Amino acid sequence: MTDHYAVIGNPIAQSKSPLIHAAFARQLGHDLSYDALLATPETFETVVRQFIADGGCGMNVTAPFKLDALALSGRLSERAQAAQAVNTLSFTPEGIVGDNTDGVGLVNDIQDRIGLRLAGCRVLLVGAGGAARGVLLPLLQAGPADLLIVNRSPQKARALADNWATRYPVRAGGFELAGKQHFDVVINATSTGLSDAPLNLGDGLYAPGALAYEMSYGRQTPFMQEAHRQGVARITDGLGMLVGQAAESFRLWRGVLPDVLPVLQQLRQG
Repeated sequence: MTDHYAVIGNPIAQSKSPLIHAAFARQLGHDLSYDALLATPETFETVVRQFIADGGCGMNVTAPFKLDALALSGRLSERAQAAQAVNTLSFTPEGIVGDNTDGVGLVNDIQDRIGLRLAGCRVLLVGAGGAARGVLLPLLQAGPADLLIVNRSPQKARALADNWATRYPVRAGGFELAGKQHFDVVINATSTGLSDAPLNLGDGLYAPGALAYEMSYGRQTPFMQEAHRQGVARITDGLGMLVGQAAESFRLWRGVLPDVLPVLQQLRQG
């Protein structure tokens, strides 16, 4: 019997999730369908509950509904609690379980595809909004020697770091702190990846062999252009993170982790 999954968002027509999960299903020989569902803030819960009533097994959640999904979840994973946002819903006999797979997608992309081990690295995370919050715990769990969060509003960065500072080597402050050391990994988690606004982080951020990671995808962003100008050795967008978070969702639902690389190559080729 075919199992049914979906992604919900607004807008949703541009979502690559149906293509990604269809490719995972072919790769592993799984019988499933995966649809894209449009909702509004007023209809989000109704659409989700109707999908469950129709036999739906799980759902991915994209903008602007990650907080709505958080509120709808009866139980949360540690990752979802840390992120205070949900991008993956599992529908179980015990109720709705919310998780957040963004951070695992990012960490796996950096370590498995790019081949840079985060253990012992100096990491700079730029931004302190929902995107940064969603990836922070998995980044810290990967074992960096130091992780600095910088944000235009330093108080927001410090509030995010304070949640974990007793357990992990995490610091926070304004952009000026970034210029006081070199980093092995610099991650742009700000919304500038969706615009032409420069970050103005300054020169000298990158250690030899460093990685510049733009969490958005689909274009050469100002962050990536600036990394090129500074001669950064490795520069990537977040398409691998997108496929990686989808793979982790698939694993939660189906109990097996798909191979990300051929699906990523398929998307890169258009």
